[in-house]
Amino acid sequence: MSDNPKDKEVIQNIKKALQEIRPFLEADGGDINFIELTEDWVVKVELTGACRSCSVSMMTLKNGVEVAVKNAVPQVKEVIEVSSK
Repeated sequence: MSDNPKDKEVIQNIKKALQEIRPFLEADGGDINFIELTEDWVVKVELTGACRSCSVSMMTLKNGVEVAVKNAVPQVKEVIEVSSK
């Protein structure tokens, strides 16, 4: 795997990890969208639907989403939520 965070294979692996956890989010009325992978290996995502206002969304993000993404792409340092404007 490349050390370039813009590598298409890296992005695909992140999206695949998000796709694998999506059914759990959808079961609670939410969803997640990949926004970007920064040069310093931070994955930006947007939580939508029920996930956006859920009181435990940050726990879900760190304990679920971030773990899945880091398992797929170990170079990732962090997953953060960014709200669309």
